[in-house]
Amino acid sequence: MRKPLIAIAVLVGLVAAAPAAVAAEGEIKRTASGKPDFTGVYDISSITPFSRPKDFGDKLTLTPEEAQALAKRRADTNAAQDAPSDPERAAPEEGGNVGAYNNFWFEWGSQNFMIDGKYRTSVLTDPPNGQMPAMTEEGKKRAAAAPKFAWPNRGYAWWLESGDIPYDGPETNIVGVRCMYQPTASVAIRPLPYNNVKTIVQTEDHFMINIEWMHWTRVVRIGGEHMPADYTSLSGDSIGWWEGDTLVVETTNFRDMPDLRGEGVRVIERFSPGDANSLLYSFTVENPEYEAPYSGELPWPKTTGKSYDAMGNTLRGARLLESEFKKGQSSSGQE
Repeated sequence: MRKPLIAIAVLVGLVAAAPAAVAAEGEIKRTASGKPDFTGVYDISSITPFSRPKDFGDKLTLTPEEAQALAKRRADTNAAQDAPSDPERAAPEEGGNVGAYNNFWFEWGSQNFMIDGKYRTSVLTDPPNGQMPAMTEEGKKRAAAAPKFAWPNRGYAWWLESGDIPYDGPETNIVGVRCMYQPTASVAIRPLPYNNVKTIVQTEDHFMINIEWMHWTRVVRIGGEHMPADYTSLSGDSIGWWEGDTLVVETTNFRDMPDLRGEGVRVIERFSPGDANSLLYSFTVENPEYEAPYSGELPWPKTTGKSYDAMGNTLRGARLLESEFKKGQSSSGQE
């Protein structure tokens, strides 16, 4: 019972937020103790890819002309994908790919992000070529044996012939498919096709990040120590400390699962003030499945938007249908 009680105590502590110092327009908001106050809502949507396109090599930045060309390509693609579907189109091939969400649901962003006034070619900055390090042999074996994100649709129960077990139960599906946890949205954090909103609540001794994709909440204990090694979580155990105006967060104790490497993984994140309306986020990941650590950085711009809540819209939709139903009854003379 000790572990759940600890988690509850940490979360309760967040409601006792310390008063923040009032910042003048354009200045960085600070807490009562003078530390930067990152409390706010951020949208990290961007067309900047996580890994750098190989054509750019070690080139870290784009010219304004290159950035404009990429932004136009994204805008043209959005316009094409937003166009009405042809009502006379043929049905999908039997057993083929029927597609996913349409473009309405995606949040690709509109341009590559900028750091120090220059457009970036990728989130990854190390290795210098912006590519992920090579996987170790152990990493390759784990990846090959891990449950898949998606299985082919062949129109019949092909797994009874192949011996695969894609649908035997929840445990044969990865946590992302089960809508429990999305690792690349949570730690280390990167822009993804949708649900890019992050909400930060900060006190003098805790730092909370609510992550839109799967509505996962990370709680960082500022000045704390790591839990024992057997205390694990999908997003690990996070502690933080201040280095000047930068909050450094170290995360260990990741849960080891068939589709998630936990043992030996260590992530260092840095949250630094950008300006009054943004912060700069950087990270380094040490993962035994890769031959070397990898690092990256990206800005987090503040937004007036909110995290998408499917339940709220489900209920709003039900109220709308009820209203339409009652109007229909009234117009037909039914009570």
